[in-house]
Amino acid sequence: MREMWTTLASMMGIWAFSQSLLSAVFPPELRYVTLKFIHRICNWFSAYCYYDITENDGVNTNELYNAVQLYLSSSASITGNRVSLSRGLNSSNITFGLSNNDSLIDTFNGVKVLWEHIVTPRNSQTFSWRPLPEEKRGFILRAKKINKGIVLTSYLDFVMEKANEIRRKNQDRLLYTNSRGGSLDSRGHPWESVPFKHPSTFETLAMCPKKKAEIMSDLLDFAKGESFYQRTGRAWKRGYLLYGPPGTGKSSMIAAMANYLGYDIYDLELTEVHTNSELRKLLMKTSSKSIIVIEDIDCSINLTNRKNNNSTSSGGGGSNNNSYNVSSPSPPGSGEENGGGNTITLSGLLNFTDGLWSCCGSERIFVFTTNHIEKLDPALLRSGRMDMHIHMSYSSFAALKILLKNYLGYDEDDVEKKILEQLEDVIEMAEMTPADISEVLIKNRRNKDKAVLELLEALRTRAERNNNNNAVKLSRENCTVVDEEQEKRALEESPKEGVDDQLQAKCDKEEKGGHDANDDEKVL
Repeated sequence: MREMWTTLASMMGIWAFSQSLLSAVFPPELRYVTLKFIHRICNWFSAYCYYDITENDGVNTNELYNAVQLYLSSSASITGNRVSLSRGLNSSNITFGLSNNDSLIDTFNGVKVLWEHIVTPRNSQTFSWRPLPEEKRGFILRAKKINKGIVLTSYLDFVMEKANEIRRKNQDRLLYTNSRGGSLDSRGHPWESVPFKHPSTFETLAMCPKKKAEIMSDLLDFAKGESFYQRTGRAWKRGYLLYGPPGTGKSSMIAAMANYLGYDIYDLELTEVHTNSELRKLLMKTSSKSIIVIEDIDCSINLTNRKNNNSTSSGGGGSNNNSYNVSSPSPPGSGEENGGGNTITLSGLLNFTDGLWSCCGSERIFVFTTNHIEKLDPALLRSGRMDMHIHMSYSSFAALKILLKNYLGYDEDDVEKKILEQLEDVIEMAEMTPADISEVLIKNRRNKDKAVLELLEALRTRAERNNNNNAVKLSRENCTVVDEEQEKRALEESPKEGVDDQLQAKCDKEEKGGHDANDDEKVL
C-alpha cells in the first residue's frame, strides 16, 4: 500500500515538472494557436455545425432568441421531461419553455436538429448605462452540415412565423386610445392600452350569413396576402367603411374582426388630435397586425361634401383650404373664432389612410364608421382608402334567427312554425335594429316563450307605425306635388299679364309725353 502511494506521488511530481517545462517551452499564445488549429481540424472531419443564439445582441435584445424560446415552448410541453413555466404580461395562457442547460431534438421536413439551452454566470461587468442580467443565456443549434442551407433559410423562417403565431394566440388583444391632448404616457408613447375582452365573433354577429362569409373571406385573403401585396406594389393595408343606422352592430363588427384575425385595436379620437403632424406620429406608433378605428367620423370631424363648401366660398369671395374644425364651435367672445380650436385638414386625413405615411407599417386595417354616409366627402370613400363598403342595415329574418339562438338558445325548429312565419312576414316592415330586438329578448330571457311573443308584438307595433308614417309621408308628397303644379301654372300665367301691363303703361307714358310737347309748342 505504501509503495502504491509512493508511486502515485512520483507520478504527480513528474506531471507537475512536465507542465512547468511545457509552460516554459510553449508560451500561452502558442498553446492557444495550437488548440485552435486542432479544433479546426476536428471541425473539418465533424459532420455537424453549431450556431449560437445569445439573449442580448450587444445592448439590444435578440428577437431570434425570444422567437426560439416561444417556438420550443410548443415542443417542450409535449416531449420535455423538465420544463420551465411562465406567464407573460397581458397573457391568458401559461408558456412552457426549455429548462436551463437542457436539450431537445426537433424535426423539420425530415431534418433533425438539436437545441440546447445554455445558462452560464456572467463575469463581473464594468460600468454600463444599461445593467445586464447576472446570467448569460443562449441557445446552441446543432445540425448536420449537409442540411446547413435548409436550417439557415427555411427552418429559421419557420421558427419566426411559428413564434409570431404562438405570441398572437397566447397574448390577449389590446385596445388602445390616443392620450388626451397628444400627451405621452410614462414610456413615452402617445397610446394608452387596456386588455381587449370583447366577446363578439362572426358566429354571434346578427347579420346575413352570406354577407358575413364574404367579409370573413376578404379578411382572410388580406391576412395571407403579403406576397400578393409585394408583387403588385401596394401597401399591405385595407380600408373598411361601416355605415348604417345606430344600433345595427358596427362596433360589434369591429370586435369580431379583431377576434377573427387576432389583431389589436387602435381607437383614434380625432377631437384630441391638434395637427396633421400629430396624426402622422400616432400612425407611426401603431403596430403591425392592428385595426385603426375612427368611429362616427361624421360627428367627430366635419367632412361634408366639398362641393357645398366651394359654392359657399365662391359666393362669399373666400377660398377653400379644406380645413375642418374637429372641436365644437366656440361661443362668441371666447377668443377662439380665429383658428384657436384644434384643426386638421382633409388632405392630412387622406394621407393618413392612403398617403406615404400609411405604409410605414404593414398588415393594418383602417375602419371608419358613420351613420350618414352622404355627409362624407367622396375623396374619403374611394377605393384605396375605403376598399370595402359594408352596409349595416336593419334586422333581416336571417339576423333574427341568429339573435334568437344567441339570447334564447332557440334554433329554427324550436319555435312554432306559425309564429316563425309571422315573424318572417313582419320583420322587414318593422325596421328594427339588432340592438332593439336584443333588448326585448334580454328583458324576457327567463321566459323564452313570452320573449318570442313579446318580440312579435313589438315587431307588429313598429310595422304598423311605419306604415302609418309612410302613408302620411305619401299624402304630404302628393299635396306637395299638387301645390307645385298650381304654383307652376300660376307662374306661367303671371308673366303674360305682367307684360301686357308693362306695354300699356309704356304706351300711356309716351302718349302723355306727346301731349306735353304740343302744349309747350303752343305756349312758345
